[in-house]
Amino acid sequence: MKKILLLSDTHGYIDDRILHYASLADEIWHAGDIGDLSVTDQLQKLKPLKGVYGNIDNATIRKEFPLNKRFMCEDVDVWITHIGGYPGRYSPPVKEEIKRNPPKLFISGHSHILKVMNDKNLHLLHMNPGAAGKQGFHKKRTMLRFEIHKANIQNLEVIELG
Repeated sequence: MKKILLLSDTHGYIDDRILHYASLADEIWHAGDIGDLSVTDQLQKLKPLKGVYGNIDNATIRKEFPLNKRFMCEDVDVWITHIGGYPGRYSPPVKEEIKRNPPKLFISGHSHILKVMNDKNLHLLHMNPGAAGKQGFHKKRTMLRFEIHKANIQNLEVIELG
C-alpha cells in the first residue's frame, strides 16, 4: 500500500503545512506549474517525488520534469499531465491517447479547480488537486491525499490549506 500526496499549481510557493502533509506520505505527486525548483527540492528531501512540468514552468524545470508521466503504482496505471482536461472535455494533446489507451487514474492540474470524477466511458478515475500555491483565482488552496492498495484507489481526502 502507498500513501500519496497529490498537489499542483504551487507557482513557486511552499509552506510548512504542505511540507507537513508531504512528510506523512509515501510518495508525492506534483501535477505541474511548479514555479521554482526550490519547491520540488524541498519535497524530494522528504519523500520520493513524481512530477510533470506545467505551462508556467521554465526551461530548467522542463529539463528535470517531463510533460507527461505514465507509470504503475502498485497495480494502478497512472498518467499525470498538467493540461489534460477532464472526462467529457479532455484537452486535444491527450484526447486520442486517453481514448486509445486509458489509464486507471488520470491526473491533471492547470485549472486551479479541485475535481475528482469518474469517466464511465473509459473506466478511469480523474483527479485534479486544485492549487496548493497562492497565485491564481482560487479562494482555497487544496491538495489530495489517498492510498493505492494493489488495484484499489481508496481513502481519498481533500486537504484545504486555506
